[in-house]
Amino acid sequence: MAPKFKNRRVFCGGLGAGFIAFTTFRGTVARPWKVSEEGRFAKNNIVGTIRFHISKKEDTLLDLARFNKLGFVEIVAANRGIDPWLPGPGKKIILPTAHLLPDGPRKGLLLNLVDQRLYYFSENNEKVKSFPIGTGQDAWGTPLGSTQVIRKKKNPIWFVPKSIRKEQPELPKVILPGPDNPLGQHALYLGWESYLIHGTNIPWGVGRRVSHGCIRMYPEDISWLFSRVTLGTPVTVVSQELKLGWVKNQLLIEIHPNPKQNEELEHTGKFSSAKVPEMVYRIAQAAGGKVKKVDWKKVKKAEAERTGLPVSVLTNGY
Repeated sequence: MAPKFKNRRVFCGGLGAGFIAFTTFRGTVARPWKVSEEGRFAKNNIVGTIRFHISKKEDTLLDLARFNKLGFVEIVAANRGIDPWLPGPGKKIILPTAHLLPDGPRKGLLLNLVDQRLYYFSENNEKVKSFPIGTGQDAWGTPLGSTQVIRKKKNPIWFVPKSIRKEQPELPKVILPGPDNPLGQHALYLGWESYLIHGTNIPWGVGRRVSHGCIRMYPEDISWLFSRVTLGTPVTVVSQELKLGWVKNQLLIEIHPNPKQNEELEHTGKFSSAKVPEMVYRIAQAAGGKVKKVDWKKVKKAEAERTGLPVSVLTNGY
């Protein structure tokens, strides 16, 4: 049973949904995937496996998201057609706990703003860890590019920026550590002025585009990360709605709602159609000598549905 948290409806009310059938994976338990050695997308390119949960009467998608280290919109995208607040008992809930790695350096922290996840590559080459993150609103966009961790602080003080106080004049200039501090109990300060990776006193914002540009994480996740990240750790931020990878001799693609669709999905339960930039070129490049085996109908279906789930796109895929 998923744990219960207070005020879980504060930020995520009013979600509708439209039905889209899920046909990509078969059976009640997903097959474990091992990365093949084929293609330049091969080595260590996927984290986790798809899992399922049979809902109980008291479950909500929000509770299941936090319990399974997922973001709220992430789990909604994989389960369109299911009421996020009242799934009802006996429903098969897809837990999108398999993630292809985005393009980028396999070192330090790699963040993808579109799938709203952080990928941690340890210095001793341990298994890659992935965590959901909350990202910036349109007006407070999180920057792209490379930087590093320049400072760490437990129980940080928040010096409220003038731009935020102009929008919310009721805020004080300084918020001390405690339950009212939106930075939570841990903060990693980046080389970009005023941008941090931090915890939160409102965990329901994780997996949503609600911050003022900073990266927020579940309190338990930032606590784990804080104890392992050192000063100088490289940080790369990308924005990729399409990810690709070779897994078990299958070419997989993973397509997420773009930022505009993400907000539409959260507020209306559906989103407008959109093309993935350079999708055909990138898939053909990844397929290499097997490009003739690509099932382009599967590709177009994945582009339309954008469940955020890894999908095999070869003609002999399952």
